Amino acid sequence: MISVQDIARAIVAREGGFVNDPDDPGGVTNFGVTLHTMRRLGIDLNDDGVVDQHDLQQLTQNDAVDIFIQHYFHAPQIAGLPEALHASVFDMYVNAGGNAVKILQRLLRTMGYDIAVDGALGTQSHTAAHDAYARAPKEMIDAYGIARRNYYFRLADRRPASRKYARTRAGGKGGWIKRAEEFIAPKYHLSASAFSERTASWG
Repeated sequence: MISVQDIARAIVAREGGFVNDPDDPGGVTNFGVTLHTMRRLGIDLNDDGVVDQHDLQQLTQNDAVDIFIQHYFHAPQIAGLPEALHASVFDMYVNAGGNAVKILQRLLRTMGYDIAVDGALGTQSHTAAHDAYARAPKEMIDAYGIARRNYYFRLADRRPASRKYARTRAGGKGGWIKRAEEFIAPKYHLSASAFSERTASWG
């Protein structure tokens, strides 16, 4: 099974380098790490007493990997989930924070598990996830990936400025959708026509 370090390095590769996109609610980022995260964690790389964009620009890929592992994998207790779910939930947590956990919890509730949808992993969520995975391992992985994809679609439905992350200018699948489908078996990927139909209402 792939290591958490390898998963984190793959996430950093997906996120890319320094980005300052005014349409991104997360604000300016470097390797997927936001300035808000740098400030919250007190990461002052140039030791000038202020955490600002200069610190973010100094961030290295290895710094980002370490931040993600500590604060986006271990801190939210993703390690307690079935190992086969680590990559997808970890990737989504970097991308969407606690919503990554809520997506899983809602999925588990639809499967009949009486757990809270609070965005926090604990004994109940871990137990339910392990039980669901034991019953249908491949289906569980795909179901979470599909739920991720649906989350992105709903977000783009509500927020027109975010549609460029879900659909390219040429009308094909955008980064969000491709990212979700990396964790879904090919047979569940949307065809070009199905994707076009799903996004037709966006104009």
